[in-house]
Amino acid sequence: MASMIQVRVDDELKTKSDNLFKELGTDTTTAIRMFLTQAVAYNGFPFEIKKTPVNPYRPLSEEEMLSRLDTSRKHYSEGKYIDADLFVAEERAKYGL
Repeated sequence: MASMIQVRVDDELKTKSDNLFKELGTDTTTAIRMFLTQAVAYNGFPFEIKKTPVNPYRPLSEEEMLSRLDTSRKHYSEGKYIDADLFVAEERAKYGL
């Protein structure tokens, strides 16, 4: 049997999260299910909660973006990556999603 959770959120937040998760290849309901699965696996929040003086979602400068791209290229050349489709398939299998 499955239980239902209803949550009220601001319309703008709902729209933005729906769009984000769609871009990531999933939907909001699945993302919430993933969050709950990870919370149970971690026995707490599956991410650090803290006050931060800097907005982590701020736009990057061109210099920062190029630096991150260089790092990504270096990791790729060293074989430090995993195919996104393989990663998603493994996570879905691991957590029964």
